[in-house]
Amino acid sequence: MPYLFTSESVSEGHPDKIADQISDALIDNFLAWDADSKVACETLVTTGQVFLAGEVKSQTYLDVQKIAREVIQKIGYTKSEYMFEANSCGVLSAIHEQSADINQGVDRLNRQEQGAGDQGMMFGYATNETDNYMPLALDLAHKILIELAAIRRENGEIDYLRPDAKSQVTIEYSDDHRPIRIDAIVVSTQHDDFDSEAAMQQKIREDIINVLIPRVKSQLKPELQALFTDAIKYHINPTGKFVIGGPHGDTGLTGRKIIVDTYGGKGAHGGGAFSGKDPSKVDRSAAYATRHIAKNMVAAGVADEILVQVSYAIGVKDPMGIYVNTYGTAKVGLTDGEIAQKVGEIFDMTPYGIETRLKLRNPIYAETAAYGHMGRKNETVTKTFSGNNGDSRQVEVELFTWEKLDFVDQVKAAFNL
Repeated sequence: MPYLFTSESVSEGHPDKIADQISDALIDNFLAWDADSKVACETLVTTGQVFLAGEVKSQTYLDVQKIAREVIQKIGYTKSEYMFEANSCGVLSAIHEQSADINQGVDRLNRQEQGAGDQGMMFGYATNETDNYMPLALDLAHKILIELAAIRRENGEIDYLRPDAKSQVTIEYSDDHRPIRIDAIVVSTQHDDFDSEAAMQQKIREDIINVLIPRVKSQLKPELQALFTDAIKYHINPTGKFVIGGPHGDTGLTGRKIIVDTYGGKGAHGGGAFSGKDPSKVDRSAAYATRHIAKNMVAAGVADEILVQVSYAIGVKDPMGIYVNTYGTAKVGLTDGEIAQKVGEIFDMTPYGIETRLKLRNPIYAETAAYGHMGRKNETVTKTFSGNNGDSRQVEVELFTWEKLDFVDQVKAAFNL
């Protein structure tokens, strides 16, 4: 019998995502000036206020207030009526030195012996139902909000949009797990005040359905465009008025959108957030590494769908174990346990091995903090960072290295494909 599956996304102006972006901007600035920085920083945003807290071990000093304000400005909180504005909000920092007890378990004289920055389990997932090997419902939910943000910045055809927004996509699947159609789309977007609430609801609904959705569809392959039928149930700002939003509407915290950040509820999640953590924290680096594994395995033809789990003990370099679930889609004549054993032979899953293979000790994290950490475009960019004494530094970095299909040939050779 066909079934429904739903994923959601939130915009860069969502309070939790503001917090994630500030935390990751701090990570990037620390790494740009001191690549050996150890950082775990959390951000809280609320009406007119930003609170920063965390632990840092670094040779550099940052103007954290300036960095936080730049992030807020870039997102679009630039008007006093939002009750949260880049230049006027208060920024309080309680960032302090990292615990020496934790640091001694991570740092080693021989970098290759570096221990895991924490215990825990991390998951990576990939499926061949989209070109970027991501679950379709989440991929569409992200695309809707990315395009909505682009429309907001154009300030043209739709000129009333504010930064906070959420989306949700429900897809009907066949018994053999193939998408049949889109059953429902939910979009809630913050907006300027209207004279009439009825006129507001009608205008926003028409613009979302007739402007936003066609722009999203135009980016898709014909077979995915065909999933958009006249039978889609649209819920546009279903509560009605959405003028009060952002940190004035809800307090935001780093790390509260971990499912949005990963696979939209498909696969599994180990529970650890990513943003605000340097790559010695395996919550982040190993989650990227397992995604890299899963994507290359599916691309190589090992299975149509793969979940990879890895686990660590704090201060220990070798993982406790590697688990693989192919959901019965394996094509290599091996059990999932045998596949997991080969994964351990192909990929170095020590913290140092992950950091070096994926080039994680670079300022590459601000771009991850909105619209998902997985399924994104691997590209090389040049970023500029300003120091406290007026100097600046340009750094060429490769973004989303865990999305590269650079191990497909090795996987094919290992599995005789």
